Parts: sequence; C-alpha cells; structure tokens
Amino acid sequence: MNDIVDVQDREQKARDLKAIGWVSYILHLVVAVGAVIPGAQPGAALLIVALVIDLVKRSDADGTWQATHFSWRIRTVIWAGVLYIVTAPLWLLFFAPGWIAWGLISLWFLYRIVRGMVAMSKNQAVDA
Repeated sequence: MNDIVDVQDREQKARDLKAIGWVSYILHLVVAVGAVIPGAQPGAALLIVALVIDLVKRSDADGTWQATHFSWRIRTVIWAGVLYIVTAPLWLLFFAPGWIAWGLISLWFLYRIVRGMVAMSKNQAVDA
C-alpha cells in the first residue's frame, strides 16, 4: 500500500514541478532564440534566473521523471558556458571562426532546449 502512495506522491510532485519546468524552459528558449538570431540577444539575466530556478528546485524533483529535466537544463547551461569561454579567443584572433563556433554552440543550445520541451510535453524523462 505504501508503494502505491509513494508512486502517487511522486506523480503529483512531477505534475506540480511541470509549471516550474515550463517557466525555466521558456526562459532558456528566449535566450537560445536570441543567441541564434543576430541582434536579438536578450542578455544573460534571463539565463541566470532560469539557472537559479533549476538549482533551487532540483532537489524537489528527486525521484520523479522531472529530475532528468532539471539536470538536463543545468548541464546544458554549464556546457554552453564552458564552450563559449573556450571559444572566446577565436573572436579575438579571428572573427569568422569565433562567429561560426558561437553560432554552432547556440544552435546546439537551442536543440537541447527544444528536445527537453518536447519530452516534458509528453510527460517523459529526457534522455541524457
């Protein structure tokens, strides 16, 4: 009987976290689209807000399919940040390779956010 209650509690928790997940995904999406469209950069503030939301609420998602989404978004931001920093010298040395590298990173970021949104809309965990 306790197993049934635990499963129901986890499912309810996952549904409750879905609204927070959508807020985070939308903030990430705005940043991702802004990074791909030249001149439409909304700034890092939205990304930081989304990252803080994910870091604060991540533990609430433990034991639910939503946990994968929190980890997915956090890893996406961290990897994108690392890749942007590593490729930043390309901007200083050679303009075109820097533009290409950052464009590819931005497309990868957008892909990860859309892929996560699609999985969440289906109430599915996102694959690593």
